[in-house]
This record gives sequence, structure tokens and C-alpha cells, in this order.
Amino acid sequence: MKYNLSEITDLIRDRRSVSPERFSTRKVHREQIELVLTNATWAPSHGLTQPWRFRVFLQEGMEQLAVHIPRIYKEATSPEAFRQAKFEKLEARFRHISAAVIVCLERDPSGKIAEIEEVEAVACAVQNMYLTCTAYGMAGFWSSPGFIYSRQMHDWLGLGPADKCLGIFYIGYPEGEWPRSHRKPLEYVTQWITG
Repeated sequence: MKYNLSEITDLIRDRRSVSPERFSTRKVHREQIELVLTNATWAPSHGLTQPWRFRVFLQEGMEQLAVHIPRIYKEATSPEAFRQAKFEKLEARFRHISAAVIVCLERDPSGKIAEIEEVEAVACAVQNMYLTCTAYGMAGFWSSPGFIYSRQMHDWLGLGPADKCLGIFYIGYPEGEWPRSHRKPLEYVTQWITG
């Protein structure tokens, strides 16, 4: 065997989504994020379009998110759907954590690759981010609330007409014990066709 399959299996099964509200105050370092994102770029992409784009916010950069993300939520949300508690949670979130990455999709200009395949490639990149965070003992959380796809978010990021914001990936150290989880047994989600 080329790699230790037992360790890889443990890493995959230990990956968790940990909400930023459960992050400790321990800081994430730029070098760690560089490896997280470098590993993300090794995800598969049809036609090798490599459609992922990252905007990293650290230290004082977090203040930009604390200002703009709640504002965008408010502007992009109808008055009936707007929740003041969510607005305040967003303001507080960006003052509590030390690192966030806005994950975007930059479409292949040739248009040869279907958009869904480009989205899938970015999702694979995010999985690599999760796994690298887990290997470091860091928590990750990919958040994609509705306002992420809004015109306001698109404009704030200065994205091209065919490009999309696909979420915010929060990185930090978990407070307390590493969370546990479970999955449905394979027989519930698999159909074998043998003839």
C-alpha cells in the first residue's frame, strides 16, 4: 500500500463541521492557512479549470467582515425574513474568530465545462480544506446562508458576471472536546448492480 490507509480513514471519519461559536480564542497562523489552501488547490477539476478562488481574512481584516457581512444580510433579506438576532450573531461572529476564507467560483471563460461541474470542483477543494484543518486539530465550518448568493455579496466581492460566491469557510480551534458523529450504514445508501 502506498499510504497508511488506516490513518487516512481515521482522518476522513474524524472531520467535523464545528460552528464558529464553538471556536476557542486560540489563533490560527497564516502558514497553516497557506497549507490548507494549497491542499485545496489539489482537488480534481474537469478540464483542469481550477475554478476555486479564495479571499482570506485575518487579524484586522476580520473587521471588514464584521461590518460588511451583517450589512449584506440586512440588505439582501426581505423585511419579513430579517431577524435582528441573526444580524447581531453575524456581527459578533467575526469579532470572535481569527480566520475566515470566502470561497468563490471563477467560471472557465471558454464555457466548455458545465457550471455544476465547476461547483463540484470547488466542493472537492473545500473537502481538502476540511481534511487539512482536521489534521492540524483545527475546526472548519463551511457556511452558505442564502444572502451569500445575493447581488449585494456579488457586488461587494467584485465578482465577474458568471462567477459566484459559494460560502464562507471559518477556521479556528475548537473549544473543549472534538465532536463526535455517525453515518448511516453503507447498506442504507448503496445499491449494488452485479449483472
